[in-house]
Amino acid sequence: MNALLENLRSICGAAHVLTHEEPGADLSAWERDWRKRAHGKALAVVRPANTQEVAAVVQACAKDFTSIVPQGGNTGLVVGSVPDESGQQIVLSLQRMCSIRSLDPHNLTMVAEAGCILQNLQTHAENAGYLFPLSLASEGSCTLGGNLATNAGGTQVLRFGNARDLCLGLEVVTASGEIWHGLSGLRKDNTGYDLRHLMIGSEGSLGIITAATMKLYPPPAAQLTAWAAVPSMAAAVALLGLAHQHLGAGLTGFEVMGQFALSLVDKHHPQLRVPLYRDTPWCVLLENSDHESQAHARTQFENLLQAALQQTWVTDAVIAESLGQAQALWQIRETIPLAQADEGLNIKHDISVPVSLIPRFVEETDDLLKQKIPGVRLVNFGHLGDGNLHYNVQAPEGTDGAAFLQDYEEQVNLWVFDQVAAFNGSISAEHGVGSLKVDKLPLYKDPVALGLMRAIKIALDPHNILNPGRVIKI
Repeated sequence: MNALLENLRSICGAAHVLTHEEPGADLSAWERDWRKRAHGKALAVVRPANTQEVAAVVQACAKDFTSIVPQGGNTGLVVGSVPDESGQQIVLSLQRMCSIRSLDPHNLTMVAEAGCILQNLQTHAENAGYLFPLSLASEGSCTLGGNLATNAGGTQVLRFGNARDLCLGLEVVTASGEIWHGLSGLRKDNTGYDLRHLMIGSEGSLGIITAATMKLYPPPAAQLTAWAAVPSMAAAVALLGLAHQHLGAGLTGFEVMGQFALSLVDKHHPQLRVPLYRDTPWCVLLENSDHESQAHARTQFENLLQAALQQTWVTDAVIAESLGQAQALWQIRETIPLAQADEGLNIKHDISVPVSLIPRFVEETDDLLKQKIPGVRLVNFGHLGDGNLHYNVQAPEGTDGAAFLQDYEEQVNLWVFDQVAAFNGSISAEHGVGSLKVDKLPLYKDPVALGLMRAIKIALDPHNILNPGRVIKI
């Protein structure tokens, strides 16, 4: 191992190969996952500066049969980017690779490196007069490489799609240390298998994404946000259908939030002043992006909400009067995970179900869990517009969170995942599989699909050095 570490130091520089043996060394930022549920131990944290260094690091590790855990901002929720406890794995941090290489206004594309923070990409595009629409709660710290490796979703999937849909090309280092130069940015290229889509969502288990060509869009002329109280999940789904009719492609966001989820924000972050939630079981946050004018966008919203009030699908609503008010409403939505963490440890689920079936799924699953665990509290919120719910389970009030997880997490996961399967859904909508769900996947994934996935992994990484034990085991 000493020879490998010396080799890595010669590639990246001694200052960028961090080990536990160094005086005062603290690698916990790279070894502990964002939720602080897992804490591994790395042989070293290696921080290359460019794609050539990444390739050289992979070649050195492949020669030594040392496995590599690629890592971006380490904001993942499925324990997919931290090392195991063996002390034998290399964490390959891409955070130094944070350059925006180019912006092409005619092709409406931007080429950026994997370590670019998402918020910086949004700002760079905005300063150039364009929109980069990928938007997540963790956008101030998550990175482009991680967004693509997990096929991140977020709040504008309804209009623009997941990270996969925004990517036109990739630069990737393979398991053998070769560099695939695929940053062309073409919207049409029908010359064989689409390797780009194979890498996106593979969580670093097939190759290491080092740069990407991403789509840009013209910014909307106006953007309005509304907050509506709805009497049921069925009413929220009906409102979504009405919003599609009234707003068309202008509907860029449609989030649903349960009363208990919002009560946690009100309890732990009272300065945010949550509107309308006390007298309604659900609230909806809608965003309308208009290419005509602010006045036209407001008229559309007012007509939509008036029609929804007449149908009793909405009981009350407010339209943000300024950008500051709109940002405040979005901040409430984005603070739900933080407020839930403030309340205590919880069981998280990132599931998707066909939108039309969500009301019945929620009703039946709520009833099941309340019957199995008297007093259980359900923190249900998410991207209703694309069928993705964060259906989280909080311990009964006064119950120790750690003890609750110890006693119930495995069983609750199975109850919820069985319900998801019964409703033709997915146990992972946007967070990925990682190591957290890798053993659950065979229970809910088609066996032929699993066989194909395993064959691809073996073909592209025969020595299993790229993020082993994540997504699929071989």
